[in-house]
Amino acid sequence: MQIFIAGAGHVGLSVAVHLRRLGHDVTLVDRDAATTRRAFEQHGMVALTGDATGAALLAEAEVSRADVVVALLGRDADNLAVALLARAAGARRVMVRMRDTAYRDVYLAAGVGRILDETNVFIGALAPAIEHEAVRNAMVLGAGESIAFELAIPADAAVSSRAVSDLAADAGFPPSCVFAGMSLPGGGIEAPRGASVVTGGMTLLLVVRRAELAAAVDFFLRPRAPSSTAAAPP
Repeated sequence: MQIFIAGAGHVGLSVAVHLRRLGHDVTLVDRDAATTRRAFEQHGMVALTGDATGAALLAEAEVSRADVVVALLGRDADNLAVALLARAAGARRVMVRMRDTAYRDVYLAAGVGRILDETNVFIGALAPAIEHEAVRNAMVLGAGESIAFELAIPADAAVSSRAVSDLAADAGFPPSCVFAGMSLPGGGIEAPRGASVVTGGMTLLLVVRRAELAAAVDFFLRPRAPSSTAAAPP
């Protein structure tokens, strides 16, 4: 794809490098000449120095040919300007990073197809990990009502050696919880099926309503009850 990124800060440049490694054609625009020079010299990207909110520079960058335009500038007003100019030029898709939620309706009215709410991203990543040490790589989904997260299953967990269908039928299983993926310690990920078995050391990718996150973590991490052995008669 042809991808245009306005703003080559740490996030913008990292995203651009990742996309280029995946085989996409990436054009960067940033005001800082040292940043654009580094993008060109170290990563071989087309990188223009200048103000991405200027129509002339966007025309020079051929933004009209872009499959996706991503605005990652520091101010919402600047990202909005990039989005409007890109839409007017005929860019197929426009995405923006939103810092101030007051701009959400303005972005939607401007026809922005994807709005990355920076605050929600950090809340989704940090809050679950702060509340639950075992939670990894969490993110908010939808309007913020659901959380997708990774959870490492201890060897002594009560859910270990049980099938997905069996767990889903358990009275303690959170109603909104969905199995999205299962990863073994050696690497690789598989799509869970009803007969798939959860094992200790496995990492699960789960999706759950935010209100049921604590219940889901408790359910999957609850230790197996010790087996009782009847005392031998004297």
